[in-house]
Amino acid sequence: MSYGGLKAKLDDDIRRDAAVMDRKAAKELLHIEGWLERVHVITQRRERGKPRRRPPSGSRRSLMMKLGEAANRLSRLGVLAPDGVEWALAVANRNFIIHQYDEINRELTRLTLSRDLPRPGC
Repeated sequence: MSYGGLKAKLDDDIRRDAAVMDRKAAKELLHIEGWLERVHVITQRRERGKPRRRPPSGSRRSLMMKLGEAANRLSRLGVLAPDGVEWALAVANRNFIIHQYDEINRELTRLTLSRDLPRPGC
């Protein structure tokens, strides 16, 4: 049955929308991968006993906020979280950092980065 080309147009629209969503999700996932690599570098320096050229505490918090923002966008796009990751926890962590900034504990931030985040490529 023909619908005057309407079905073909709808199929094209759906494909275009899916491609855009995939591109947005891919972009967020690439950002997360880069941020996790940066977290890994920061935490490895400390574990290897390198001289304590510690990154500014703001950079750790910034990474955690960026990860939370990306998790929020991926969740809204309907992207399933990898095993062991909960988008909602990343978003809640980001919200805490932003709204309770004066209560942030530097050591707790370091532990969160070094223990609770997946390693790049995992």
